[in-house]
Amino acid sequence: MADSQDIVVMGVETSCDDTAVAIVRRDADARYHVLANVVWTDHGDHALFGGIVPEIAARSHVERLDWVMEKALREAGIAPGALGGIAATAGPGLVGGVLVGLTAAKAFAMTHETPLIPVNHLEGHALSVRLTDEAPFPFLLLLISGGHSQLILAEGLGRYRRLGVTIDDAAGEAFDKTAKLLGLSQPGGPAIEAAAKTGDATRFRFPAPLARREGCDFSFSGMKTAVRETAIAAAPLSAEDTADIAASFQAAVARHLAAQSRKAMQSLSLAEDQRRFVLAGGVAANTAIKEAVENLCKEEGWRLTVPPPKFCTDNGAMIAVAGAERLAAGLAPQMDEALALAPRARWPLAPPLEGGAIGGGRKGPKA
Repeated sequence: MADSQDIVVMGVETSCDDTAVAIVRRDADARYHVLANVVWTDHGDHALFGGIVPEIAARSHVERLDWVMEKALREAGIAPGALGGIAATAGPGLVGGVLVGLTAAKAFAMTHETPLIPVNHLEGHALSVRLTDEAPFPFLLLLISGGHSQLILAEGLGRYRRLGVTIDDAAGEAFDKTAKLLGLSQPGGPAIEAAAKTGDATRFRFPAPLARREGCDFSFSGMKTAVRETAIAAAPLSAEDTADIAASFQAAVARHLAAQSRKAMQSLSLAEDQRRFVLAGGVAANTAIKEAVENLCKEEGWRLTVPPPKFCTDNGAMIAVAGAERLAAGLAPQMDEALALAPRARWPLAPPLEGGAIGGGRKGPKA
């Protein structure tokens, strides 16, 4: 498809527990307009278990996806046959949820004879910044979410080079587990941030992971251990203790993310006008982390761009953007190829640097 055409794309995102569908229009000048952005979020079914239960999430998608798709079409005022394409997360993620969304998108594409674009969830996060800002390639991406913590050099559409990755837990996972340890609600990121507002971030000094190790990888397991030991030593925890631990943990995470990002910046030889840093993923909504990254970019002379919070967490608009970009570039697969694609629990956006860590945002060699 020619880049000079306007493109309207539906994006379907079901990789975790949120059921999300959006419709966006990509103008001929590559500017985006969000016509509808519907997200069904209900953490109540998972709360009793202290985390996301894959089977519950998949069943929820089955029950809600048709309604969410219909609502998005109504809000956008778009007839199904008028869409230029439908993009759906094909991985990585909870495979049951991915299966539901991808299967629904396949059925929609066949029914309405609409191009189907399977999308890597991580590419959706990488390109989410284009919903509101210009973000020409190349740019350095810090992707931090419940399942992923990666530093990626985005060199072009479909061309990504991974510079660093967590070797154990992802940042969002560390927030969730720390919140659970402190008796706070889930999801842990917002709960930790809320508790930290009244806390003293200097009371406890949690370790700086991988400080003496070369490379840009992340590690959060040591911080969790330190939090647990601190909580045990201070038990029973008062409200002040909880707030101080939350604030100290949050500050330690922000320092670690900034320190490893600095290493990545300094490892790259980019012209001054190419020094663009993008912060994306659900954890990017954390104020302390954004402040740490803002200070880093000022010190290193990089331009920082952060999507609005509603486009940092999982959403259909970022999937629609990735699909629209591929349609505009003529990179959408043939229908038979798209229909044959199976959902993937693991789908690396980029291979690690030679000799680097094999992790991909979760424990083990995952995507």
